[in-house]
Amino acid sequence: MDKIIITGSNGLLGQKLVKLFLSKNDCEIHAFSRGENRMTNTDGYTYYNIDITEKENLEQLVNKIQPRYIINTAAMTNVDACELQQLECDLINVEVVDTLVRLCEINNIHLIHLSTDFVFDGQKNGIYTEEDSPNPISHYGLSKVRSEKIILSADIKYTILRTVLVYGLVDRKDRSNIVLWVKKSLEDKMQINVVTDQFRMPTYAEDLAEACYLSIKNKAVGIYNVSSNELMSIYDIALEIADTFDLDASYINPIETSALNLAAKRPFRTEFDLKKSIRLLSLPSYSFKERLQVFKNQLSMFE
Repeated sequence: MDKIIITGSNGLLGQKLVKLFLSKNDCEIHAFSRGENRMTNTDGYTYYNIDITEKENLEQLVNKIQPRYIINTAAMTNVDACELQQLECDLINVEVVDTLVRLCEINNIHLIHLSTDFVFDGQKNGIYTEEDSPNPISHYGLSKVRSEKIILSADIKYTILRTVLVYGLVDRKDRSNIVLWVKKSLEDKMQINVVTDQFRMPTYAEDLAEACYLSIKNKAVGIYNVSSNELMSIYDIALEIADTFDLDASYINPIETSALNLAAKRPFRTEFDLKKSIRLLSLPSYSFKERLQVFKNQLSMFE
């Protein structure tokens, strides 16, 4: 039975991965995160309260477990915080990856690493493929490019999954994302400003977890794009959320990014070519509208 380490297991994707692999019942799961376990079900896997930025502790634990796979979901992902706290960003997004890669080289471990559309500048007049050259315009994007380069230059088996604007629900319902933020704001009849000049392909967390699983099942190596299959402005995403949850869209104010005075720059348009993931990972392709309805049904079970 393969041993799998999942870093960042308290996060949105981390929780989805633990649940997905538990349902497969064909692997031994070791979940790494800082603080107490935030999942409601703690059976069937081993949880470790570990700060993975503490290199010696990380090395000792990985060497003790001797996994076949490490799925690295741990990251600092708040784009503006990364811009303002660059050393902290680099510690988790770059230095931890460097340690993991070295451990993978020594122990023959396959590393599955999560990356982002923010490795691109958003200026391409067309669709981004996995072969396009990164050109980040934020420190967050730069940290992810640096982590990718560390992996690409190493002698290890690796899978890099680049993804976009992930949404979903964690067990304790204490983490927000684009869907939950818009939904709650409209339910509370709050005016919200949403940009019309950024275009994304939102990703349902369950689908991203499935891509990680399929990477292992299909022994996939290389870089893969993972997202929904339609490009939408963030404003149109918000309107779709309002429509799906039968909420009043008049509280959504369309604005341009320049009006927000954000600390970090954002790429304006990151449209992904998904053909490689569909072909080599056998990853199903869904629209945002389709998956949003699934998410609505999931939420209704908790409300």
